[in-house]
Amino acid sequence: MAHGRPGLTGALAAAALPLGFLAVFFLWPVVAIVRLGLGPGVGAVLSSSDTWSLVGFTLGQAAAATAVAVAAGLPVAFLLARTSLWGNGFVRAAVMVPFVLPTVVVGLAFRSLFGDGGPLAIILANAFFNVAVVARTVSALWSHVDRRAEDAARSLGASRWRTFLFVTLPVLRPAISSSAAVVFLFCATSFGVVLLLGGGEYATLETEIYLRTVQLFDLTGAAALSLLQLASVVAVLVIGAVLRRRSTALRLRGRADTARRPVGGEWGVVAAAYAVVVALMVPIASLVAKSFESGLDGYRAIGGTGFRGSLQVTGWEAVLNSLRAATDATMLALVLGVLSCVALVTLGRTRARPSLIETIDTALMLPLGVSAVTVGFGYLITLDALPGDLRTSPLLVPLAQALVVTPLVIRTLLPVLRSVDTRLRQAAATLGAQPWRVWREVDVPLSARSFVAATAFAYAVALGEFGATSFLARPESATLPVVIGRLVARPGELNNQLAYASCTLLMLVTVAIVVAVDRLRVGTVGEF
Repeated sequence: MAHGRPGLTGALAAAALPLGFLAVFFLWPVVAIVRLGLGPGVGAVLSSSDTWSLVGFTLGQAAAATAVAVAAGLPVAFLLARTSLWGNGFVRAAVMVPFVLPTVVVGLAFRSLFGDGGPLAIILANAFFNVAVVARTVSALWSHVDRRAEDAARSLGASRWRTFLFVTLPVLRPAISSSAAVVFLFCATSFGVVLLLGGGEYATLETEIYLRTVQLFDLTGAAALSLLQLASVVAVLVIGAVLRRRSTALRLRGRADTARRPVGGEWGVVAAAYAVVVALMVPIASLVAKSFESGLDGYRAIGGTGFRGSLQVTGWEAVLNSLRAATDATMLALVLGVLSCVALVTLGRTRARPSLIETIDTALMLPLGVSAVTVGFGYLITLDALPGDLRTSPLLVPLAQALVVTPLVIRTLLPVLRSVDTRLRQAAATLGAQPWRVWREVDVPLSARSFVAATAFAYAVALGEFGATSFLARPESATLPVVIGRLVARPGELNNQLAYASCTLLMLVTVAIVVAVDRLRVGTVGEF
């Protein structure tokens, strides 16, 4: 404890850069939107029946998609937590693939199944994204639930179904509720899926903010809608935090129960889990098939600019733009994320107040709770005040993407660093190692696999980011997701073929990243 004060000072210094970045590139734009949204026109927007119809559809489709995701995720959670079957590794990777797929890929995949889309397509596409959130979060808790209470209920004559309802489900309810809150948040702020599947007839607050800004130039109206969205997001975050605290307060076994082969009626649950996995593969297979519907014409067109020069960049130039932006965003997110983790872990090892640690941790997670579209809109109305007007800088897209993926880096690395045995660090310090060397010799090797996983997932998410990038990318520096969105909105069969071929390539890169990370056996979903 002799190094408590220097450790506290160093931790706060490490947190200064991430918190400063958050203040400039998140808090400032959001506050500007709040101020603009409280302008003279806010009353007319908030009293409009069209506005409340948007709110109703936004919340309704989010609630329906959450119900579907929970129903589909629970059998998969049982399979991963309680069984030891060949192929569980494939299931684990398969449910993760939709979670990190770019929204434009999923939107086009469901268009290939449902034609012009509609409410059902939107609900199923949002549920498709979020099955992994439920499956991984609930399975993480389920694997630590003591079986003895279930065995006692069975020995007293309770059926498997009654045992689940009255013994297992109450224990799992906090994890189910917490994951449902996160899924609802993701679905309520869904952008690319609704934009591609709404067909101009169905819109949410998220897409309406985008349309009012880009097409109607109604900044006051867009800001007023952003206020409504922020209010709903804050409410969901508060509910999720309460449920998460209840989940962590449960008394569980210190280690996971040994998985075994299913018995009796459990095989029905296993069958349902495999049915969910097959259902998740259907949109992906449909997308690939659609991309080859006209042979290789779509893939050949990647070297051009679409039907009658619809784009200002070729497909390959868009690919390079995506790779450059994702690389820059990932490098920045790793710097910010690692510094944040070092700060939080160091604070936990000193005499810092738990409230200080929780406040910093919550602040760093705030970008998860505000849509990328809202942040991108905020950049347009604030960043001209900085030297050089960042709104026209090619750095703006990587900055926005880094804001989105930094929480992912933190949530992947932080649990591993917090679990490092303090005895190893004390032994190194006893042998004369300075604090920086203790980190290098103890913490870094033990967290190396998680660091690789964080890098890969951050890169995959940045590569497919569409919400903020659609606001900020200039036509000559458009990324591949932005190009796909523009191709879909423009006429011409060649544009359609090019969009599906580009989506397939983007999907293959994402799948390769997920499979590689799964081989490291490092999870990300479930730590949020």
